[in-house]
Amino acid sequence: MPKHETIRAFNDAQDSDDKLICETLMREIDRGLPEAESRIWHAHPVWFLDGNPIVGYNRLKHAVRLLFWSGQSFETPGLKPEGSFKAAEIRYTSESLIDTDVLQRWLEESQLVQWDYKNIVKRKGQLERLR
Repeated sequence: MPKHETIRAFNDAQDSDDKLICETLMREIDRGLPEAESRIWHAHPVWFLDGNPIVGYNRLKHAVRLLFWSGQSFETPGLKPEGSFKAAEIRYTSESLIDTDVLQRWLEESQLVQWDYKNIVKRKGQLERLR
């Protein structure tokens, strides 16, 4: 299967504005995490390093949400806490709102700061820091 065939199908299913956001996010994530594995996971595009979810995006009612699983531990500002673990998000309503320089900094941090989501079930909901 060609790289991103299923992610492109996800992006193509969005309306034109959201499709632009999704395409830009996919391109920038690939640029910042070239060694990551990507696939549709729980119905949304997600990038993994060594089987650990790092970043993904999904369509909400009024925005596209970019989520970093370990984002609450990043130093670069701009992400908001999401959920009860270490995830953090930013929401985009227009492709023009994506600051690719900041996004690349978050992607750099995502390689350096990781919590072990891959084994969260095995550890009965306890997260351990990998890096």
